[in-house]
Amino acid sequence: MDPSRIVLAGGWISLMLVYLLGDVLRIFAGDFRPGEMDGRPVAGWTWTLAAVVMLVPVAMIMLSLLAPAGPLRWTTLVAAVLLAVLNLAGLPYPGLYDNLLIVAGVALNAVVVWQAWAWRPGLAVTPPG
Repeated sequence: MDPSRIVLAGGWISLMLVYLLGDVLRIFAGDFRPGEMDGRPVAGWTWTLAAVVMLVPVAMIMLSLLAPAGPLRWTTLVAAVLLAVLNLAGLPYPGLYDNLLIVAGVALNAVVVWQAWAWRPGLAVTPPG
């Protein structure tokens, strides 16, 4: 398997874990109120939209391993840039830990973008045997 695919999948796994860590810390820090975002009640469709956004890294893990190289490269670039912009749009967050995790997430997105941009499918060296 092309090593770039593994690096991309690893980047998406890392990003997903950063998102989950932020959610867990938000709950334990008391910065989470059920049914609210930014102190305001939200409609049910908002939670569905949040679930869709959180599923992007999950889907990209599988796509990184299974999708054809050409479409994967562009899908990766678009998804990573959109997630980075979405995360940066909310800055600054109330907790220092949240801001730190957003910076880490954006850095991971940058690594994924760089890896996808620099990737030249078909140039991978296949080990003998």
